[in-house]
Amino acid sequence: MDFHALRDIVVLFGLALLTVVVLRRFKFPSIVGFLITGLLAGPYALGFIRNTHQVEQMAEYGVVLLLFTIGIELSLKELMRIRHMVLLGGGLQLVLTIAAVAALGSLGGFPLPQAVFFGFLVALSSTAILMKLMMDAGEMDTPQGKAALGILIFQDLCIVPLMLFTPFLAGGGKGLADIALVSAKAAAVIVGAHYGARFVVPWLFEQVVKTRSRELFVLSIIFVGMGTAWVTAQVGLSLALGAFIAGLSISESEYSHQALSDIMPFREAFMSLFFISVGMLLKPAILFKFPVLLLGLVLSIIVVKALLASAAGIALGLPMRIALIAGLSLAQIGEFSFVLSRSGLKYGLLTPETYQLFLGASIATMALTPLCMKLAGPVADFMTATLPHSWTRGRSSLAQNGDKVGYQDHVIIVGYGVNGKNLARTLKNLEIPRVIIETNPFTVRSLRREGEEIIFGDASKPEILEHARIHDARIMVVAISDAAASRRIAAQARSMHPSIHVIVRTRYLLEMEPLFRLGVNEVIPEEFETSVEILSRVLKRFLIPQDVIEDCIADVRRDGYDMLRSVSKRHSHAVGIAGFLSGAEIGSFRVRRSAPIEGERLRGGMLRSRSGATVVAVKRGDDIAANPDPVWEFLEGDIALLLGTPEQMRAAAKLFEPG
Repeated sequence: MDFHALRDIVVLFGLALLTVVVLRRFKFPSIVGFLITGLLAGPYALGFIRNTHQVEQMAEYGVVLLLFTIGIELSLKELMRIRHMVLLGGGLQLVLTIAAVAALGSLGGFPLPQAVFFGFLVALSSTAILMKLMMDAGEMDTPQGKAALGILIFQDLCIVPLMLFTPFLAGGGKGLADIALVSAKAAAVIVGAHYGARFVVPWLFEQVVKTRSRELFVLSIIFVGMGTAWVTAQVGLSLALGAFIAGLSISESEYSHQALSDIMPFREAFMSLFFISVGMLLKPAILFKFPVLLLGLVLSIIVVKALLASAAGIALGLPMRIALIAGLSLAQIGEFSFVLSRSGLKYGLLTPETYQLFLGASIATMALTPLCMKLAGPVADFMTATLPHSWTRGRSSLAQNGDKVGYQDHVIIVGYGVNGKNLARTLKNLEIPRVIIETNPFTVRSLRREGEEIIFGDASKPEILEHARIHDARIMVVAISDAAASRRIAAQARSMHPSIHVIVRTRYLLEMEPLFRLGVNEVIPEEFETSVEILSRVLKRFLIPQDVIEDCIADVRRDGYDMLRSVSKRHSHAVGIAGFLSGAEIGSFRVRRSAPIEGERLRGGMLRSRSGATVVAVKRGDDIAANPDPVWEFLEGDIALLLGTPEQMRAAAKLFEPG
């Protein structure tokens, strides 16, 4: 038997383990370690691997699995939600980059077809690197993350027509006729995948799940993903595009989360092989032969791509800060560019030397991506602080928000995602005045048509908060996924209105202390609240009584939020009544018909003896009785404002409900 392929894989993974462990000590990302592993192990350096063909084949499966998992995570509904960024942002970025690089190539003395092909190579960014780094950083749901994702999706969809245009640029092929034919095939495959997602995939998974076999479930996932990829390849499309379509079809299934968790280990292993195989293709001698040229190429690619991707975002109306962060994130060469470059080498659009120069510059841009993302925030903050607000605020037609809002004692909601939308809807039903601040121009336009009070702009800017009348607002709720932006908004709000109550939603417990240090009143960490919801649902499945579940949840909340409050107290500058009430809660309760408290007088002592809570005020109709007399009798419909500890409030709540 021939064990060369197995030996090669063992050597590669062993060398990758060593390289990545060493580089991680210096805080370099794993991707850089894989690229260096390929460079060292390849036939042009240490020569551990002589035949790279088998490794390249497995690496291609890694790209297929990457697009498959991205499709599962994305979902068709999410794709439709960012369709403007996909079609308009992605299309504008691709056209601008190809045109700019073609112009620069022509000025450099290259024939126009070859210069246009250079534009093809530079226009594509790395989905593999960027998605992994954004997921690790928790930035997928941020405005800049969605902008980058939309552009990446369009680039991945465009690899097919770019591949078909390549022989046309070289003087062969049918060009436009082939593109029209394959576009029709792609449309047919997408339509088929749509109906498959609605009918075939759910039925298939339902039959597989009935067998209670995990092995069969994993096999069915691979069958759907690889099978769709193979079908698309048979009609002239790329394997990766087919895998992406298959992932989208599974994403609408109730089994999508299990499918993603089962396929993820395969993706990580094969993706590491992809980056190793890219490193193998490079001849290290080219680095020493043209060091200045390579350095110039790398800087030119990063600057051109960052500027043009940012320009596409600004053209769509995004604030400059968000557009710049997304642009710098996209400033690397993509994995599909390597597939395209081999086609260009085959048709004579690249010479062996220019191919090696392209590889060297591309690997460098990939390796520099984490640095670009790290610098993106400070660079964007510097630019927006330096330039006039009228230049950086976003689309002018939306940025002209008209007169200041006419509300007082209102709630300012920053971000109209799931949390912001639910809060706004509830406040609307309760007729509580609210103002929304949002950076997505398409969301702003849609809500304005519905008559919603919404402001387009960056809430960290004093001009935007002034427009929302922050000095007259009672509460500000920051419900966005960008931790850095949340801190800037909270700091700006606190400096403009020292007494406003600021509530910030954040993902992780680690993000809480910096927010409290800035003067935020309440931080709601999703990580903690998710654990509470999981506890509640587990206990319900065991038929634990609801009052016992509430007691358990209260214990968890008390222990958790006592710890969180201790963090808050360390950084609290509150004085006066706020300091005295630390650890206590104020809540309102409506007297229901047949509730134990109905008909009781304050002097009877039921409320105090059975709960320990204190009555601060009672509202009856439009009248409010502050510190009511002992003879006050509770009637149905009264709303009592109570003060007490969380345990006292929980006990008091039972007195206001029937039974």
